[in-house]
Amino acid sequence: MPSIIRPALVVFGALSLLCGVLYPAAVTGIGRAVFAHQANGGLVEAGGKTVGATLIGQPFSNPGYFWGRPSATAPMANNGAGSAGSNQGPTNPALADAVRARIDALKQADPDNRAAVPVDLVTASASGLDPDISLAAAYYQAGRVAAARRLPQQEVRALIDANGQQPLFGVLGEPRVNVLALNRALDARSPLVR
Repeated sequence: MPSIIRPALVVFGALSLLCGVLYPAAVTGIGRAVFAHQANGGLVEAGGKTVGATLIGQPFSNPGYFWGRPSATAPMANNGAGSAGSNQGPTNPALADAVRARIDALKQADPDNRAAVPVDLVTASASGLDPDISLAAAYYQAGRVAAARRLPQQEVRALIDANGQQPLFGVLGEPRVNVLALNRALDARSPLVR
């Protein structure tokens, strides 16, 4: 028995060192060297203070801003420490009620908008932290944002186009726009009229 304990402890120690220390340190070092912005959370600063992160959704509720995807994180929306989906399936009545309430809120915020509501404006992502919305979701909100900012809708649509991102390599993912980046560009173009 003692003859197998020593090799087992040596293998355990070697694998612990390799997988628990060396590999994570190497991956972290490479990440910080090659993808410094992303490895540090994608934080966005303005005027010497952090105003958000490009990698985590931000809660916007003012009609003069584009709204992101709903978040199912707890205890508050877009909580990076509580990343999780709602785990509500398509037959769950609570999901149907939540989607109806979100559609009603969008219609109430922009009663003249007769377009179909894009699905990503009424359903949470799996992580609950999605920082992007589809271009369709951004265009859907353009009229409300333009009215609140007293801007021509064409200018708001041009900002969406300028900040839009195409699929990676032209095929991976969908055309999208980062909500924080779009709202910051909007603030730079025309500060919110209160």
